[in-house]
Amino acid sequence: MTKADLIEEVSRVVEMTRKESEVIVEAIFDSIVRSLRTGDKIEIRGFGSFRTRQRQPRIGRNPKTGARVEVPAKKIPYFKPSKELKDVVNNSAAPVSSTPPPAPEEVPNP
Repeated sequence: MTKADLIEEVSRVVEMTRKESEVIVEAIFDSIVRSLRTGDKIEIRGFGSFRTRQRQPRIGRNPKTGARVEVPAKKIPYFKPSKELKDVVNNSAAPVSSTPPPAPEEVPNP
C-alpha cells in the first residue's frame, strides 16, 4: 500500500474528500516525525510503537574500493509491532477491522 492508497482508503471509509483525507494523513505522519525528532516514543495501542535507536560511530568499508570509511553516530527510527498486530497478520481468519464484511449476494437457483 502506498501513501496515495492510504489517503484513498481514509477518504472512502470516512466519506470525506480526498483533499481532506490527505490533510489528515499528512498531519499524522508529521506528528510522528516531529515526536521522533525530539526523542519521544509513540505508542499506538493495538498497532505498535515507534522510537529511535542510537547507533554508535564505526569504521566501515567502501565495497567498491575496500577503503576504510568513518561512519558517524546517528539515530535510527525503529518500529515494534504490538502483539495484537502480529496475531492479526499471522492469523488470516481474524477480521482486520471492527466492521463486518459485506454479505455475499444470493443467486436464485433455477
